[in-house]
Amino acid sequence: MSKNRQIALGAVVVLHILLGYAIVSGFAISVVKKIVEPLEAVNVKEEAPPPDEPPPPPPKEVEIPPYVPPPEVTVQSEAPAPTITTQSTVSTPDPPRVAPPAPPAPPAPPAVAPTPATPRGRGNVISTDDYPSASRAAEEEGVVRVSYVVGTDGRVSECQTVQTSGFKRLDDAACSIIMRRWRFNPATRDGQPVVERKTQPIRWKLEN
Repeated sequence: MSKNRQIALGAVVVLHILLGYAIVSGFAISVVKKIVEPLEAVNVKEEAPPPDEPPPPPPKEVEIPPYVPPPEVTVQSEAPAPTITTQSTVSTPDPPRVAPPAPPAPPAPPAVAPTPATPRGRGNVISTDDYPSASRAAEEEGVVRVSYVVGTDGRVSECQTVQTSGFKRLDDAACSIIMRRWRFNPATRDGQPVVERKTQPIRWKLEN
């Protein structure tokens, strides 16, 4: 225990001893008697209430004059101001000018159907008189298919073998006769002559 704590504890003990001694010696009893001494009564004189105020005097009667109506006053109202109506003129734009429709185009002429080349005269045939002599002697026969071109002048401009007869002399003789002798009315399209290609079989056959 620290020194300060010991001193405080000792002071408390001494205080308790002194208090106990004062109670025993009658010090406390004298203090109590001093407190309980009789109190002196003091009479307080009440003040008299103030006298009542006199009532106010009655109000004086006011004489009211008789009602006199005010004179009638005629007020002439001013004439209403004339109404001015203004009409604004709005210029109407001219209607748009529409050009008259163009006249319809004349109808196209009716299309002319194309026409094929047709034989001219009776020379477009191959007979036994056209038989090559060597082929006749060799008894060569067969069918050759040729393709040829008919020009705008009706003449055959070219000829070629498409399918051989089996004998070159007969194939060459057929194209030679067609180009030399055959004539046609040219094919047409829209009324104009045009070139046309034809394909045709030629039969070579000996007579008994």
